[in-house]
Amino acid sequence: MSGGHSEYVPSSGVGKWLDSRLPLPRLVYDSFIAYPVPRNLNGWYTFGAILSVMLIVMILTGVTLAMHYAASTQLAFDSVEHIERNVNYGWLIRSVHSNGASMFFVAVYIHIFRGMYYGSYKEPREVLWILGVLIFFLMMATAFMGYVLPWGQMSFWGATVITGFFSAIPLIGLGIQEWLLGGFAVDNATLNRFFSLHYLLPFMIAGVVVLHVWALHVTGQTNPTGVEVKNMKKETVPFTPFATIKDALAVVLFMVVFAWFIFYLPDFLGHPDNYVKADALKTPAHIVPEWYFLPFYAILRAITFNIGIPFTDIVLIDSKLGGVLAMFGSIAILFVLPWLDTSKVRSGSYRPMFRFFFWVFVVVTIILGYLGSRPAEGIYTVLSQIFTAYYFAHFIIILPFLGWYEKPSKVPPSIADAVLAGNAKLGSASSAQPAE
Repeated sequence: MSGGHSEYVPSSGVGKWLDSRLPLPRLVYDSFIAYPVPRNLNGWYTFGAILSVMLIVMILTGVTLAMHYAASTQLAFDSVEHIERNVNYGWLIRSVHSNGASMFFVAVYIHIFRGMYYGSYKEPREVLWILGVLIFFLMMATAFMGYVLPWGQMSFWGATVITGFFSAIPLIGLGIQEWLLGGFAVDNATLNRFFSLHYLLPFMIAGVVVLHVWALHVTGQTNPTGVEVKNMKKETVPFTPFATIKDALAVVLFMVVFAWFIFYLPDFLGHPDNYVKADALKTPAHIVPEWYFLPFYAILRAITFNIGIPFTDIVLIDSKLGGVLAMFGSIAILFVLPWLDTSKVRSGSYRPMFRFFFWVFVVVTIILGYLGSRPAEGIYTVLSQIFTAYYFAHFIIILPFLGWYEKPSKVPPSIADAVLAGNAKLGSASSAQPAE
């Protein structure tokens, strides 16, 4: 889909001069105007555009906030209050930025699940998927460091707990922890490091997004049928105006929900303890990260046992290291997903057994998020262990098994056939309506 001769024709002398030296207008035209997209894309394919808009919003508001923020343990909390109360529209900018992080993750989780359902990670789009997972990982690192910056109670103790887990890594763990902290405890050096990295990482994310879009344009976009484009004229439409209008509508609807949180529930997604200044002498009753980290936090806490050689006292992996490995493994396993799913059929629309297990996986992830918000005790720990085991089993056992034994439904030979079949069903349904 990415090949073909460019149809861009400069309309002025200046345009021709620039096109022969720096063909940026041609690149924009070929990538966002004439670029062919499958004609059967549905609303689930709009979240890439939403994420692009949200990235721009987060960078612009972040740069503005950095102009007024003081990366000092003595001044950080008060500087945030200053932004809220004294800076012109500071309350609005901070509300957009803090709630924007949550909206960003809402969109990226939907985008990931959509890719998993429609098999967007399958050949030849493995690199496209890997770049997407890398963006997700960088987002998590950026969000974690940003959560520390307000220097509230949950900021301080969250940083203390999470950085403490790095010490469990053999040989290099203590070195990584001390580098992150800038010393031996969460203090002023830690806050400076986190502020610097939080400011830098979004621009790294933007760079990987460019690679992500480039890889998308090389391999072409997937579609709900999972069938590759065979006839460009019949099965594709230009990106503009068809996909542009669809994406613009989705962005507007998403922004309406976003605005609701900004103006009516600005603090709903934050933790109450984070509105209290950090105090190293007062530990919160229950330390939890932001909601979008909760599934991985539950996986981290689910490993409460040591792994060793049976019938001996030799411990190979203690519970602390096991939790760290499980948490990072739950993200790392997404990188190898293209090779774990052995099915030749791309889209879940034609895989009945896969659909069932996919929705079970979605529910399990949501439950893990709930368990991550609960105290690490009693039934919550047991349930976390059960659902963590299922999380990994989905990738390591269920997906390979389905690829070998599942009998998929008949896949249409082309996108055009699928579209025509869908139109025929709509036509027969409308003709079956009783006449008035």
